[in-house]
Amino acid sequence: MADKRLKAWGNNRAGQLGDGSWAALHTKATTVLGLTGVDVVRTAAGGAGAATGHGLALLTDGSVRSWGANGSGQLGDGSVSGRGAPDWVVNLGDATDIAAGGTHSLALCEDGTVLAWGQNAYGQLGNGGTADSSVPVRVRRLDAVTAIAAGLNHSLALREDGTVWAWGHNVNGQLGDGTSTGRNVPVRVTGLDAVTRIAAGANHSLAVTGGSAVKAWGFNAAGQLGDNTTINRYTPVHTRGGWSGGVAWIAAGSHHSLAVTGGDRRLRAWGQNTSGQLGDGSTTFRTTPVPVPGLTGVRQAAGGREHTVVLLADGEVRSWGANGSGQLGDGGTTDSGVPVRTFTDLVAADTIAAPVGGDFSLAD
Repeated sequence: MADKRLKAWGNNRAGQLGDGSWAALHTKATTVLGLTGVDVVRTAAGGAGAATGHGLALLTDGSVRSWGANGSGQLGDGSVSGRGAPDWVVNLGDATDIAAGGTHSLALCEDGTVLAWGQNAYGQLGNGGTADSSVPVRVRRLDAVTAIAAGLNHSLALREDGTVWAWGHNVNGQLGDGTSTGRNVPVRVTGLDAVTRIAAGANHSLAVTGGSAVKAWGFNAAGQLGDNTTINRYTPVHTRGGWSGGVAWIAAGSHHSLAVTGGDRRLRAWGQNTSGQLGDGSTTFRTTPVPVPGLTGVRQAAGGREHTVVLLADGEVRSWGANGSGQLGDGGTTDSGVPVRTFTDLVAADTIAAPVGGDFSLAD
């Protein structure tokens, strides 16, 4: 029978599905223990490999629950022990948004500041050091934040003034400050103003400017910046293509990117397509955005390591791409280059999430 509990499917070798088991995988949705859709405001999924990952859930009271892999403290419970079911992130009760990277996590607080926890080898916690932390620490020199995003080993924040700030790993230019130097405190992304949305892939970043243009920077070997090249960019460049009615949503997988048009709510995708994660029926990499056929009314999109998940206006979920761990949730393990129905068992989903470097999915 359909319900409103938080659901998860795909790889579960690190307990990242949160159902209390360590089953290798689930090809259909399983229930995350103890969390109902009524309580959950937003979810986030992190992961740095096919068999790893962690989940986060922001609750209505501002607290955050976490589960899954925890070798770097990315669950924020004060330990480095993995968990197969949700528990509390400590010292955090006023969160308004969450994000999950490869092995680190972020929370936006009511006062516009950002907390971070987990791996910090590249400075992705933004606290001025490089030591991991299993409890939330304050990101330095950052306030008035309205949105956050987490890549594999870097982090992004959008401020009220429309500027974007970044910190962490930067060997491919994913911080957008014109260098390849890693940063353990936030730096401003060069040349971006009037930004309305941000997203982070494994080693690239996206932003919507003025509500009607997509900018991208960082790693570009698969064409994930959408500028019709495969050249890494150390400052933002224009993603090609017109955007009918503006851009309503952006998301990034490991090496592919996604955008929903504001007018007709259709999805475009570009970048790596090894497993069909662009949804155009091919495995051809795309250096400029291509439409995903047959989908209208797309509300949200999320990108995993090599799969894509979308939430439609009617609350249904569709997925495509790699499926060896059941991350498409269609009951099988066969890859698909076109959207397939995901069996969530939900009355109607409100949010979705997929890990930038992992092989599972969440919906509530």
